[in-house]
Amino acid sequence: MIVSRYLTREILLTMSAVAGVLLLVIMGSRFIRYFTDAAQGELPLSALGTLMLFHMPSFLELVLPLSFFLAILLAYGQLYLNSEITVLVACGISPNRLLQVTLLPAALIAVLVGLCSLWLTPAGAAHNERLIDEQQSQLDFSLLTPGRFQDFGNDRSAYTQSLSDDRSRMQNVFISERQTGGNGSPQQVVTRAEGGYQTTDPDTGSRYLVLENGQRYSVEPGSPVAEKLEFGSYGVRLATDDTGEVDVDSELMSTPELIADGDDESMAQLQWRLSMPLMIPILTLLALPLSRVNPRQGRFAKLLPAIFLHISYLSLLLAAQDAIARGSLPSGIGMWPIHLVYLTLGLFLIRRDQTRGGR
Repeated sequence: MIVSRYLTREILLTMSAVAGVLLLVIMGSRFIRYFTDAAQGELPLSALGTLMLFHMPSFLELVLPLSFFLAILLAYGQLYLNSEITVLVACGISPNRLLQVTLLPAALIAVLVGLCSLWLTPAGAAHNERLIDEQQSQLDFSLLTPGRFQDFGNDRSAYTQSLSDDRSRMQNVFISERQTGGNGSPQQVVTRAEGGYQTTDPDTGSRYLVLENGQRYSVEPGSPVAEKLEFGSYGVRLATDDTGEVDVDSELMSTPELIADGDDESMAQLQWRLSMPLMIPILTLLALPLSRVNPRQGRFAKLLPAIFLHISYLSLLLAAQDAIARGSLPSGIGMWPIHLVYLTLGLFLIRRDQTRGGR
């Protein structure tokens, strides 16, 4: 039907514009954070694109419901101002038919949001977490920028004049670190070498930076005495392979793993993921009556109250998620009463709008 395609196109075009603006803001903020980490040597610049790509589903999961909600308000608000809705009603398009037409794109967006929240977002978060942990747990040559000092944590700074083409060897290396001397006093240790490379002990899993042809100086602050060690080869341990069990964040677990785990934190995360696509049809019911304006009000008259309504909906879901994770709210009750309240509110607003003469 021509009218259905026209209304769907108006909603989706407006949603795309709103979502584009929101994505630029959110992605820009996250990119600045990652770029700052890269500038400090905590991440390689080559990993920024991958991190942003795998964060995209989590951005869409939050942006699409709000964008679709605002798209209905703005698109239909403009149609009211142009009296197009009045013409459609005069041509026999009932309010129920208008609701059915709007629910079609809502179903498509709900499927897309569900795909992100239930599968793509946890998979992307787990990938990024592994990548960041790998980079931050080692002094990787890919993080080094020749010609500048970089801090690698644990009171250790490193400098290299240049790297080989395959970035496997360093030339003219300088390392400064703080250590504890044999008498328990702090010492500043400075190591200089002509070259160095990284290796891993196959037996212990410990990683070492092997330095060649250099000197090592140990200086205790306030003491006029310094120790000097000249070496042909010297190994500096960077990190050990930690194979112990660690708690897995529920945000990084797949949906089947959350269901199988079944504890409070997992149930809170599972209900949050299910709530994202469930919000779409409920927000559609709320947006339709709120989009009805008259020419003297303007298309933005109800935009601010609608945004506050969306914020309250999302805030209550976040509060319920935290309460479920802490065990103060039974997972059997969970977030479902919140959805029921806003669903009831949406049905009430639509019914009231129709009773008053509606469109």
